[in-house]
This record gives sequence, structure tokens and C-alpha cells, in this order.
Amino acid sequence: MVHREQNAAVLAPELLARVQQIHVRTHRLVSTALAGGYRSTFRGSGLEFEEVRPYQPGDDVRSIDWNVTARAGEAYVKSFREERELTLNLVIDSGPSMDFGSQGWSKREAAAQFACLLSFVAMRHSDRVGLTLFSEEPGAHLPPAKGRGHALRLVREVLSAPQGGAGSDMYSMLRQANLAIRGRSVLFLVSDFLCLLDGDREACVDELSRLSRVHDVIAVRVLDPLEEELPAAGLVRLAPIAGGEVRELDASSEPVRTRWRDEAVQRREEIEELLGRARVDLLSIPTVGDLGAPVQEFFRRRQSRSRGRTC
Repeated sequence: MVHREQNAAVLAPELLARVQQIHVRTHRLVSTALAGGYRSTFRGSGLEFEEVRPYQPGDDVRSIDWNVTARAGEAYVKSFREERELTLNLVIDSGPSMDFGSQGWSKREAAAQFACLLSFVAMRHSDRVGLTLFSEEPGAHLPPAKGRGHALRLVREVLSAPQGGAGSDMYSMLRQANLAIRGRSVLFLVSDFLCLLDGDREACVDELSRLSRVHDVIAVRVLDPLEEELPAAGLVRLAPIAGGEVRELDASSEPVRTRWRDEAVQRREEIEELLGRARVDLLSIPTVGDLGAPVQEFFRRRQSRSRGRTC
């Protein structure tokens, strides 16, 4: 697969310009609607038990503690308070396949936009955000913190992570995350998940399942449109990102485009099946278009499902 070339030694002014561009691009998305969706989806579920008290008119009958009510002979309800602070952990793939991009933005830059967006929404609620990068080897790690400067540093780290290597080692990253991340958090695993298909799938599912039993884990799949649909563009030369044989495809051929499309569907179904077995939610974000739309739709789905469980 072709990838967009980048200078390995990115000059500081260029890097700062890209960070600023991403900041401007995501700033308008940190709107009241998006911030409200974040609060309902994550802050609303971050509740700590406070006390059991007598039932009062207007209390939600679903909060009645039936064991205490049976012993006391009158209705008692469980009272909860919202956690004052949440911890978000962004675990982002910086492997070679994340440098692919067919229409301006690479997957790495889309991941940086997502990190920026979540960091600034979390900042509005005084939540802390941490970052861990992984590739063939472990990458940068920033402990959870707050503030605008910290949020922009997250973006810089994603964009400036070293390039190269044969691929990403998701199993080792997941194993390390299970050992290192203490306390419950909302964990966003951002990748194209091609390394999940290339590695030991069962071992990855086991480690991801362990992680999801402790944390609220959300898989964020970064997808480029060329991976799903091959345009009718005549003869196309494709080169693997990590090196290998160059291939030529006749993109004007309908059977070639159909096979390309079928293989994309198969990849998607395999990734969804593996993540589903690990009980991990999936959010897909594109390298083109408005990042806010799929994020808001994901918030709505989570809220609807949560309401369904409490009914």
C-alpha cells in the first residue's frame, strides 16, 4: 500500500504549524453539543456510592435498595455522587501503517486530531488525560495531567513519534498496559488495527479482555477511504509501507475493485469480531471529513445503550 512520504527529521517550525492547524481544526468541534455528549457518556457513568437514605417523593424507583427496604420495612434508596475527576488514557499506535494517507491527512494526523479533541473536551471538565505510544517498540509515555499546554504536548508527541520499523506489537503493549495502568480509567486504543490481524490474535484478545474488565476500553479505528474503495484510476502502483515488492493493479477493472472492496469488508468484519469478543466498544474515525460527526454518533449510541440497560 502506498504511503504519504514525510521527512523523518521534522523541523520544529513545521511541527508547531501542524500542531496549530490541528488545534484550530478541532477547536470548533469542542462545542456545547460535543462537550454535553462527553459529559453524558463518561461523566454520567463515573458515579461513586455515597449512602442509603429513606425514599423521598420524586426519587427514581430504580434506585430503591430492596435489601435494605425489606429489612427496614420502609423504602430506602441508594444515593450516588459524580466522581470529581476522571482519568482518560490515550494509547495510540504510531507504527508504519499509521503514516498512510490518500487524501491529505494521514492516519497518524487523524489520531492526533482525535487526541486533541478529547483532551480539550476533557479539560472543560477538569479531567486528566495521559498518553502512551506504541509501535514495534514502546514509545513515549505522558502520565495523566490537565491543562492546555499538556493537551498540545500530546498532539506534538503523536506527530513527532519516530517512524519506521516492521509493524506494531499490540500484544506487548496490551500486556504492559495491564501491568502499568492503575486505577479505573476510560482508555482509548487508537489504531488502524492491522497489527491485530497480523499478530497473535488470541493472545491479543485475552489481554484486551483483561484490560476491559478493569477499564472502560474504547477501540478507535482510523480508516482511510482508499482502504475501502479503489477508484477507477487506471494502472496503480502500490508499495508496502514496511518495504517489500511493488505491485501494479488495473484499477479500471471492475473485478479488481470488487476484490479490493471484498477484502476490506473481510478485514472490517475480522476486526469487529475480535474486538467484540474482548467486549470493547468500537468507534471508527476517517482521515477525511468532519471528525466531530462520528464522535457525536458514538456518544449517542453509548447513551442509548446505557438508558436501555437501566430500563
